[in-house]
Amino acid sequence: MKKLMFSFIFLVLLAGTAAGCSGRSAGQQNGGVTLTLFSTMTNDNEKKALRSVADDFEKENEGIKIDINFPGADYENMLRVKMAANDMPDLFDTHGWAKIRYGEYAADLKDMNWTKHLDPGLKPILKDETGKVYAYPFNQAKDGITYNAGLLKKYHIKPPETLDELMKALVTIKEKSSGSVIPFWFAGSDKGSLAQFYDQLATPLLITDEKHNEKEALVKGTFDWSEYARLAKVFKEMQEKQLINEDILTAKPSQLVELMAQGKIGFTLSTTSIGPDTKEVNPDIQLGIIPTPAIHKGDKPSWIGGERHTIAVWKDSEHLKEAKRFIEFAAQPKNAKKIAEATSFPQALTNTKADNYYSKFYEQYRDMKIEPYFDRVYLPSGMWDVMGTTGQELLAGTLTPKQVSEKIKDEYIRLKGQ
Repeated sequence: MKKLMFSFIFLVLLAGTAAGCSGRSAGQQNGGVTLTLFSTMTNDNEKKALRSVADDFEKENEGIKIDINFPGADYENMLRVKMAANDMPDLFDTHGWAKIRYGEYAADLKDMNWTKHLDPGLKPILKDETGKVYAYPFNQAKDGITYNAGLLKKYHIKPPETLDELMKALVTIKEKSSGSVIPFWFAGSDKGSLAQFYDQLATPLLITDEKHNEKEALVKGTFDWSEYARLAKVFKEMQEKQLINEDILTAKPSQLVELMAQGKIGFTLSTTSIGPDTKEVNPDIQLGIIPTPAIHKGDKPSWIGGERHTIAVWKDSEHLKEAKRFIEFAAQPKNAKKIAEATSFPQALTNTKADNYYSKFYEQYRDMKIEPYFDRVYLPSGMWDVMGTTGQELLAGTLTPKQVSEKIKDEYIRLKGQ
């Protein structure tokens, strides 16, 4: 009996010891350290590249393991729970919200070697006025509009630099293809694609042109939202003139690659994987990318984006030293190049050069300014969903452009007050 009791106590103690190795003290078994890393990467090539860099790091740093998690669509909700519990991963992706959402949880990385090579366009996004650097960028986003380069050449269409030129290009594609090519394709079943249209064009409409700069009014909350109706009018005009896909409200993102590979799409909103994915299906289709067109006369196109896939260090991590060591390793030119190329985004450091599908286009438009995502700077949390929903309602005919701007205004006021 005593023997059985002793065995029972031993098992309880053993279980307790195992439980104590989870959570914040995970990885200290056998004297080693396990760093938890959460990433928003979803593409298999991206994941493999990050895992490959982590494997190489582990080989050079015996006793340190990297536990990588790819939560996908659940990422934001998982991180919100972790922030509320103040139990963050050692390393985590700030996916565009380094300062605004995750700033108080991020350790300062300004003393790290790679920061002197940070692309100047990313400094306002990842660095504050005190000099604090919030995250290491694996790459940088440059969102614009993707197009079928061969099709534009065939129809003698110059890549548009203004919204007016874009609209004319869409009409030309419709007429010269006799309706066999969709001028501008949207996966409208995913309201996020409609929100992206509004978000990208809000920048040239309200920010980049000096004569139409509404930054101050947007920050103060005094902006006249009736001006937003202009974007809704453009979208509705595209629908009425049959310049967008007829099935826009049911079209799914999964359809994009096949349609693009068949040469049935002229333009679409930029997604990094569409180029390489289309090439796998049809190597003869060459896609290009342009910055977001200007709206006002005399203004220039601009890239929309900045921060994309990043990695920050939790300031309260028990393994700050090891976490920073991993970032320094990931920032080595060969590793930075590997991940940037796997994601098909431009590199974020000036001491490396990534060769990806759109490299020649990024080089062609290298002097174009990168503007931050409109919603991240000027809109309260929750407005992305509102932009997408009102976009669907506009195209379904249940809202007019004026009603869209009124609803946007009401929701802006409501969400800003929360």
